[in-house]
Amino acid sequence: MNTPEENPATATTESTPTPTQTPEKTSAPVLDAGEEMAKTQTSDLATAPSPEEKPAPQPTTQKSNFTPVDLSNGKPQAPQVHSPAEKLAMEEAAKYGRVDAEGRVFVNDAGVEREVGQYPDEVPAQPFALYVRRFLDLQAQVDLAQARMPGLKANEIDSTLHSLDKALEAPMAVGNLEGLRQRVAALRESGQARKEELAQLREEAKAKTLALRTSIVEGAEKIASQDPHRTQWKQSGTRLRELLDQWKESQRKGPHIDRATEDALWKRFSAARTAFDRHRKQYFSNLDAKQAEVKAKKEALIARAKELATSTDWARTSALYRELMNEWKAAGQASRKDDNSLWERFREAQQGFFDARQAANQQADQDEAASLAAKEKLLEQAKALLPIKNLDTAKATFRDLLDKWDEAGRVPRSEVSRLESGLRSVEQAIANAEQEEWNKSNPETKARAEGLVGQLEEKIAQLEEQIAAAKAQGKDTKSLEDDLAARQAWLAQARKTAAE
Repeated sequence: MNTPEENPATATTESTPTPTQTPEKTSAPVLDAGEEMAKTQTSDLATAPSPEEKPAPQPTTQKSNFTPVDLSNGKPQAPQVHSPAEKLAMEEAAKYGRVDAEGRVFVNDAGVEREVGQYPDEVPAQPFALYVRRFLDLQAQVDLAQARMPGLKANEIDSTLHSLDKALEAPMAVGNLEGLRQRVAALRESGQARKEELAQLREEAKAKTLALRTSIVEGAEKIASQDPHRTQWKQSGTRLRELLDQWKESQRKGPHIDRATEDALWKRFSAARTAFDRHRKQYFSNLDAKQAEVKAKKEALIARAKELATSTDWARTSALYRELMNEWKAAGQASRKDDNSLWERFREAQQGFFDARQAANQQADQDEAASLAAKEKLLEQAKALLPIKNLDTAKATFRDLLDKWDEAGRVPRSEVSRLESGLRSVEQAIANAEQEEWNKSNPETKARAEGLVGQLEEKIAQLEEQIAAAKAQGKDTKSLEDDLAARQAWLAQARKTAAE
């Protein structure tokens, strides 16, 4: 390969360059279509943001500070090198270039030399500066693509590699173009690995999305399959709307799943929502019909309650009202608004009866208090007859007291037992006195008493003999002794009766 020192110092003027190789009289050589595309791609790569990661740091060798060759005044000016790194890069790249005696610039591209441009007037001091700068721009594109590769999407990887391949087909640049192509080939391998990774991530994301959509559908189906009589319709409706919002959010932000699967899930989701709406409408329709039936029953109960409101048969009517109340509870509930109104009317219909009964009870309480005072006084007069001195007088007085007792009327229930017990004690005392007097004057009673005395005396003698014999034999005599004591008591009473 020819070094810069071997190239002619000037270019021949007889050679006629092609339009894409030789610029006309301008301030700088005109870039060919490939170079323009490469610059556009470089700009696109440099400015396009990565959707998945922050932009990678820009390589330090993206741009060269070589100044373009100015031929406007016929005296080419060499670009200025501002750093040792740039100078080294230019020297390394210039090893692949050559300028012939006619000012044509060639590059050694993978062992094949091809023309990349021409100086029609005069070869500048640094003839490869423009072409090396183009190479460095291409190198910057490869560096940028390599830095951004881990964060690119699949379509961006393909687009970037296609742009690099296009730019490196036959660039009008001087440098190690084959080395750049090898780097692009390595990028293609890493890009393929990146695409496979992205494909796996997409499949995982699709699986998660599918699981999420399936859980949304199953949640909706669970709500739709609830027992209508136990469903909390408001809460369940809200939950269904939340599931629909989750479905839309998953569609908007999540990865796309295949159309057939999505359509099948949506049909299930839509069917669950339709079933829920149908059950809700049917439930509330049945509820309205049931509430109307309950309302009719309660209207009939109110009418019956009004019919009983003027009754004064307190006990019977109270029992009928209790039956009405049981029927009211068994009838069920109408709508909340109707049920409250119906209850107020039902209670108002009963209230007249219960107010009248309460007034009657208050009057009865007053009457019973007066009766209690009267009977207390009569009981004291009855007890004053004891002890009985004159049986006939006591009997007449007591009969008069009984007449007054009945006329006094009812007393409080809590006092009945006490008063009746006191009155019966006086009545029993009069009866006992009357019986005693009769017993004294009855001959038959005396005869029976005398015969009883003989029988008892004989029986007592037998018992005494039995007790003595039992004791001699060591037997228990308690029952015989108890019998003996009882008969001795009877004997004493019989002797008294016979003596009278």
